[in-house]
Amino acid sequence: MADYIEGKHPVIEALRAQMPLRCVLMADNLKRDGQVADILRKANKYNVPVKRVSRKELDAKSERGSHQGVMAEALPFKYASMTDIVKASADHAKENNNAALVIVLDHITDAGNLGAIARSAEVVGASGLIIPNKRSAQVTAATYKSSAGAINHLPVAQVANLTGALDRLKKAGFWVAGASEHAQHTVWEAPLYGKIALVMGNEQEGISRLTLESCDFLVKLPQAGMVGSLNVAQASTAVMYEWLRQVTNNVAEKTE
Repeated sequence: MADYIEGKHPVIEALRAQMPLRCVLMADNLKRDGQVADILRKANKYNVPVKRVSRKELDAKSERGSHQGVMAEALPFKYASMTDIVKASADHAKENNNAALVIVLDHITDAGNLGAIARSAEVVGASGLIIPNKRSAQVTAATYKSSAGAINHLPVAQVANLTGALDRLKKAGFWVAGASEHAQHTVWEAPLYGKIALVMGNEQEGISRLTLESCDFLVKLPQAGMVGSLNVAQASTAVMYEWLRQVTNNVAEKTE
């Protein structure tokens, strides 16, 4: 089933994020305005075909009835393989004092959270992101939007079995850290430098039992306030930056 982006502004955002698009569909009677001109300009810049169609055809494809005379058909996202993730990690480790980070998401269901996590992962220099191929958010238009296009620059692998993926990462020299509010130690106390696979759990239930058993150690964020926890995207970002801080400090200590 084709994935469509509906409306002028969402289509502009999809083009700006360089989301892979098959084409832009534009009503043949659509009046040209600033947004339409912007869509045509960006479509031309990124070599995305623009097809003129009837409003009746757009209405038939629309799920929300909010297309405003413009829709874009997204191409399927090209997922990486575990081999790609392991290779990218090895390459990163060679150039960064044996440090690499892979994010493993245990059935995160919100595509916006997936995109926000991917954005932070790309910013801190993670080598890849791993998600299950069932009962999990996939890369969609919402992911591109919340990642601000970062998903284009980060390998994302879909796997049938998370524990199998973690075993493969361990064989490649990774330590598996699971984020859990039930952990004994905070991220400040845990050894997060080096090659780390960071497991983040489902928005409501956290890390599943089988995945938890595959973790080498658990970490939690320090807390001073009364709210139970951050959402998964915020928490992921905080832990990722602690990894980056520890890696940076570890390198500095070795060069002194």
